[in-house]
Amino acid sequence: MPSAEIIAIGTELLLGEISDTNTAFIAKALNHIGIDIYHTSMVGDNQARITNQIKQSIKRAEIVITTGGLGPTVDDPTRQAVADVYGEKLIFHEHLWKQILSRFKAFNRIPTDNNKKQAFIPQNAIPIENPVGTAPAFYVSEKNKTIICLPGVPAEMEYLLNNNIIHLLKKTYTLKSTTISRIIHTAGIGESRIDELIGDYERLENPSVGITAKPGQVDIRVTAKASNQSQARSLIAPIEKNILEKVSEYVYGFDQETLYGVVSRLTEKENIHVILFHDIKKTDLISNLNKKDIFKEIREFSSMDQQGNKPDYSLYNNSKRPTIAIYLKECSNQKSNYQLTIIYGQNVNRKELRFGGHNILVDTWIENNLLNSIREIIIQKKVNDG
Repeated sequence: MPSAEIIAIGTELLLGEISDTNTAFIAKALNHIGIDIYHTSMVGDNQARITNQIKQSIKRAEIVITTGGLGPTVDDPTRQAVADVYGEKLIFHEHLWKQILSRFKAFNRIPTDNNKKQAFIPQNAIPIENPVGTAPAFYVSEKNKTIICLPGVPAEMEYLLNNNIIHLLKKTYTLKSTTISRIIHTAGIGESRIDELIGDYERLENPSVGITAKPGQVDIRVTAKASNQSQARSLIAPIEKNILEKVSEYVYGFDQETLYGVVSRLTEKENIHVILFHDIKKTDLISNLNKKDIFKEIREFSSMDQQGNKPDYSLYNNSKRPTIAIYLKECSNQKSNYQLTIIYGQNVNRKELRFGGHNILVDTWIENNLLNSIREIIIQKKVNDG
């Protein structure tokens, strides 16, 4: 099977002014049709560096896909860079220019002189009409190697990939396999602990097993390649079963499910009223939690009636509906240490939470710990109640 490399082009990407979402989109689409991705790269708007990167990539892979650098300005050098790879000239295509004029007319805009630059492509290239933008795409296919150049605008790139490029690659390389993944979402367990439990499976090749750590949760990905989706799923099934036997108590969902969605459905199904007391200074976090319909009330501890050093939960735990009372307290200004107490009926769950990651992730980490603690105590009570 062929492999591919993806090159994201644009100085604005290197400066962090915009995020590269194109690479992930292309990689997912290519993996789905059985094309492996072993390298991706990012290059600024420099013709020589783009040429050099394409030369390196095409040596390693059968397919190279670039995004960006197809605009009309001086700092859009992808066309010339690809021409330089092959020692070819850029050739003007009258029909491409007519298409560009048609696009501008549809957008009720008038093209400038430099827009004509977009109608030039390498002499050995085959143009791809872009019906959703003004920059034509193109590809070069020689000696079982293919270079495909797509616009950097995500909507244009996605349209051309889905409607032209996938079909082109399937036809060119007679692709007959597919790759699918099963994502197992866990919370309340660390990445290293999961690695201890399922490390043997991470050595497999097909299906392959990988771990992705996120703030307050860890994903386990099981990926299989086969001639069709049914066969791929049959490869995944026994591995998923074995993994679940080891981590099932920490699993909150699969694939597109989110922790928030799972907890929201759980509290709604059980008709549970959730109240959060807090003694923290994170105004952005509290503002975000206020937007979650899971938390029916959020109150500062300092404004509550106090009994010793705790909020008076009884004031809010006499509802006709089952009520979960949560107390979140910040313990240290030096480090992200928190105490979490959750009361649900006769069940009391206390946790010491310590976060060692980057400060930018701490709010998401706290929120996910809150949500997962709610999930755990509801499930625990249901089990205890039989």
